[in-house]
Amino acid sequence: MAPRAVVLLSGGMDSATALAIALQEGFEVTALSVDYGQRHRKELDSARKVAKHFGVRDHRVVSLDLTAIGGSALTDKKIPVPEQRRLEEIGQAIPATYVPARNTILLGYALGLAEATGAKAIYIAANQIDYSGYPDCRPEFYKAFQEVARLGTQRGVEGDIIEIRTPLLAMSKADIVRKGEELGVPWALTWSCYQGEEKACGVCDACQLRLKGFREAGVKDPLPYARRPRVTNA
Repeated sequence: MAPRAVVLLSGGMDSATALAIALQEGFEVTALSVDYGQRHRKELDSARKVAKHFGVRDHRVVSLDLTAIGGSALTDKKIPVPEQRRLEEIGQAIPATYVPARNTILLGYALGLAEATGAKAIYIAANQIDYSGYPDCRPEFYKAFQEVARLGTQRGVEGDIIEIRTPLLAMSKADIVRKGEELGVPWALTWSCYQGEEKACGVCDACQLRLKGFREAGVKDPLPYARRPRVTNA
């Protein structure tokens, strides 16, 4: 029987690639998607489609209301999503789209699920190369959370440590596109935009980083965009 892994699947290009990597590495996958009140809840539909595409039989969508915490443009519609930022600005400071402690909360849930289901690993598609500057996307955070898994679970203290895997951490967005192409990631089913409209906005940080990755990889992004970044960002 194949070992099990929990994969945090948001529905974006990164998490879809992380899912494909987990499957390539021989894991039976439990995909975990979280409705936390994000304005781009459209990504949950993408997560369902991506999971179905890869034949994931155990896909769990859970609700954790982070709007009660607030403090983020993704959970509070009164806070505007930054748009048309220059690429060189993105990642230099923590933006308004940072959701307080989101990855800590999601990993905590995933850790409980992994312990209960006997999963050997948790995959999360964190990236610190072409990213928005979130503090919970840095290697120091994942090293520390690995200690949480070791010290804060029954399995951990008994020596059966659940591994926190971050296969995309040191990859550029172009590298992620290339890896996804290799593994057959269905880009048309994914969603990255922070706005949950019919078309991707094209000018939020997530859209700009996605477009940059496809451009640099020489691959056409199949998603329709309402707008495109300014030429100065090219």
